[in-house]
Amino acid sequence: MGGDAVISLGTGHRFGGAVRAVSILVGLTGLVCATSFAAAQGLQFGPTGAGPGQSGTYDRSFIKQWQANPPKGFPTLSKANIAPTKAAIKRYEAIVKSGGFTAVPNVEMEPGISDPAVLALRDRLRASGDLREETNYPNYFGSAVETAVKRFQASNGLAPTGTVDKRTLAALNVPAKVRLKQLKINLNRLSGLSRAVGKRYVLVNIPAAQIEVVERNRIVSRHSGVVGKKERQTPQLRSTITELNFNPIWRLPPTVIKEDLIPQGRQMQKQGKNVLVKYGIDAYDGSGRKLAPEKINWNSSQPYSLSYRQKPGKDNPLGFLKINFPNSQSVYMHDTPRDSVFGRNFRAASSGCVRVQNIEQLANWLLKGQTTWKDYHIERLKESGKRKNVRLRRPVRLFFAYVTAWATEDGVVQFRRDIYLKDGVGDVAAAY
Repeated sequence: MGGDAVISLGTGHRFGGAVRAVSILVGLTGLVCATSFAAAQGLQFGPTGAGPGQSGTYDRSFIKQWQANPPKGFPTLSKANIAPTKAAIKRYEAIVKSGGFTAVPNVEMEPGISDPAVLALRDRLRASGDLREETNYPNYFGSAVETAVKRFQASNGLAPTGTVDKRTLAALNVPAKVRLKQLKINLNRLSGLSRAVGKRYVLVNIPAAQIEVVERNRIVSRHSGVVGKKERQTPQLRSTITELNFNPIWRLPPTVIKEDLIPQGRQMQKQGKNVLVKYGIDAYDGSGRKLAPEKINWNSSQPYSLSYRQKPGKDNPLGFLKINFPNSQSVYMHDTPRDSVFGRNFRAASSGCVRVQNIEQLANWLLKGQTTWKDYHIERLKESGKRKNVRLRRPVRLFFAYVTAWATEDGVVQFRRDIYLKDGVGDVAAAY
């Protein structure tokens, strides 16, 4: 398939040139786009399952590639998603009324196996619209089930491997009444946010741990992100991106000082070591005077009265770029020197700020229209390590939103983990 080809999938995603980048293999023979919801008949995401009696496998690097390089898809906050989300609510009301989803046994499954659990899996996938084909071998995990599993995984924020692992089982067994409640709650969120966005904005969808760059209601780029862990949550906010700091100094925020730096400083002091020396951090008193690391007693109250900074470099947690926007939470978006975390399925691991995969692409878009700015300037700054602060001539609207359930304009219903338990449905929708 050519690199410019675009296929509309039953996941709300559109794949163009990124197809080859994430090693997605598409079997065009017999590909039928019967409806937009199930447009991936015969589609293969990565290696196919094994035949009968054999052990199915998939390339685990595919999971990392998929998570770190999400397809563009449709804008989450689009007004075009309101009507499909209302339709999804009616559909899930009918599912609940009919008895809800079939429970899938706690049995991990892969293509090629025969097991009674496959029958329950088929019933579950058929109820949500992911499986449409009938069979004379209901206990057999064949290609139709594999495709349906991939479709389900992609629309639930999981890498579409086609193998039913523990995460997929947990997502499959979220009750229909829970999903219905999430859709209703998120319809209210979407209604308000979709009225607020303009023609050009950036969205951080916290539960999805993804960043959308949107222009004229179309995705320019989508980025994998890292958001705050449960105990240090990324806040919901509305702001405007105003400034970019290249090769920035890291000014340690109060939470990191209190909960990370000082406890580690005390531990290392017991060992005869110094946390500031190890991480190249400078400490300053209230008058701005730099203190010698050995003059700080970590077991006293002194460290709480100091401010701390880390110079640009390979160990600086902000990486190459920091994106600033006014807010009362002291959060920002930034690069990271360690990008392996972007390949994880669960990416709630920061202290509240948002790390952005491929942040250079986002920076180039933000700087669009700056008459004195060229794309190659970013690469030169990265190579030189030179510090530079750039004010945006065209500030860009920014939304940190919490959206866990919605339907896109192609009719696909999307769900993401309720990582901060804000939907009022307990932890069942966060357990995968």
